[in-house]
Amino acid sequence: MNKQLLNYETLLKVTNAISHSKDPEEVVLMTVESITRALKVKGCAVFLINRKTGDLEVAADYGLSDEYINKGPLSAAKSIAASLEDGPVAIYDVTDDPRIQYPEEAEKEGIASILSVPITAGGRIIGSLRVYTAEPWEFTLEDVNFVQAMGNITGMAIDMARHYRGLKQSIEVLKTLRDPRHLKSRRRTPYEGVPQSVQP
Repeated sequence: MNKQLLNYETLLKVTNAISHSKDPEEVVLMTVESITRALKVKGCAVFLINRKTGDLEVAADYGLSDEYINKGPLSAAKSIAASLEDGPVAIYDVTDDPRIQYPEEAEKEGIASILSVPITAGGRIIGSLRVYTAEPWEFTLEDVNFVQAMGNITGMAIDMARHYRGLKQSIEVLKTLRDPRHLKSRRRTPYEGVPQSVQP
């Protein structure tokens, strides 16, 4: 089976999962595993931007050690920052590139090359999707397009899940407000809310 067909099958598998699941964690975990298997690379990870700290936080990973994942805070401004502003960034040699925040840890993990693409949701960048290879890798345009498509799908899945959760919470609030028991307890007395100075 050729690589292009595998990529289409992966896209189909993940989009199918999104249409059947309201859990973004499940979809994101499936995404990182599917990309790793489809491209036959070392690993893959999804990072989301923490707006308060400016750090990239791991939402899901596959094929990477806990030691590497927990190596330290990953700054959105220092760690392949261009991929969050300008689009996909491919790094051929992690040991000799200033855009890598933790080059020694990457080398120790056995990472040779990295592809980083932005994840967008609702028209804004919310994080990045990164692919890690064990051998130096010249990422092709096909590789980049495939990973970018998966990044876009991941962003849509997260956005849809957020909307679904918000809608579900809104429905629960409406149900509570319409509950006769709740309405009874909310019934006002004739003078409730009226200043004492104007009450008879």
